[in-house]
Amino acid sequence: MSEGTMQRRAQRDDQHDRRTKRARNLSRALAAGALPVLLFAAGCSSDSGGGGGSAANAGDSQQSSSGGTATTPSDGASPSPTLKAAVYATLPDACKALSEDTLDDTVPKAKSGKKSASGEVGTRSGCTWDSLSDNGVKGSQYRWLSVSLLRFDSNSVAGDADQQAQKYFTRQLDDAKSVQGATNVKSSAAAGIGDAATAVSYDQKKKEGAFKQQTVVTRTENVVVTVDYNGAGFAGDKAPDPAELMKLAQQTAKEVVAAVKKANGGTVQPSSPAATPPAKPSATPSASASAVKS
Repeated sequence: MSEGTMQRRAQRDDQHDRRTKRARNLSRALAAGALPVLLFAAGCSSDSGGGGGSAANAGDSQQSSSGGTATTPSDGASPSPTLKAAVYATLPDACKALSEDTLDDTVPKAKSGKKSASGEVGTRSGCTWDSLSDNGVKGSQYRWLSVSLLRFDSNSVAGDADQQAQKYFTRQLDDAKSVQGATNVKSSAAAGIGDAATAVSYDQKKKEGAFKQQTVVTRTENVVVTVDYNGAGFAGDKAPDPAELMKLAQQTAKEVVAAVKKANGGTVQPSSPAATPPAKPSATPSASASAVKS
């Protein structure tokens, strides 16, 4: 092998060694450069997972601090309305609600009242009186008086007690205005009696005579008071003055409203939310005294 040939091989070997060394250096450099990238990628991956974990931890922390898992109301669900407590918790005895003077004016010389059978003490109460004043050859005067009370309690099905009472108040008025055979029907507001009061009057002929009927329906908070009062002249006696009868009927209604207040301690407490709504009374509307007693 010539010297020139050996020199060229040595040069090629040296170049190969240098290339190999550069390749190793480049590999090391690339490896060194890749490490931060890998570390960064790992960090990003860790941050991504940690972010979800942090949110979950935050949620867990919120759940723990609130004492439970927050729930979303189902579609259509709404919170129950707050009920007002019934203002009046009981009723007076209807047969004892009127003074002797009022009874003497409305049903002169009447015997003790006849209590209505209800079986629901504190929820409904009623009483009736009647009298016949004999005027000799002039005939006689007949009077009939009925007092009925119905009290309502708040409950989740029917709602606030006073709203139930208002509905019943309206029904009682409708009944009083639509009595079969009634003529000359009139109605007007009766001021100064309870929270709302309306007076209804009409005439009705029966075999005993011509009756003058007066009805006063009153709502005081969660109680409805219905006073029915009628009179007639028998055996030739003249018919009573309807205006006078109405005056006495309204006086009676005022006295019964006062008796309701007295039976509940004498003062009206402001309405407040009912802690536990009591059950609705199982009462049905009292028989309307619109059917004139004779």
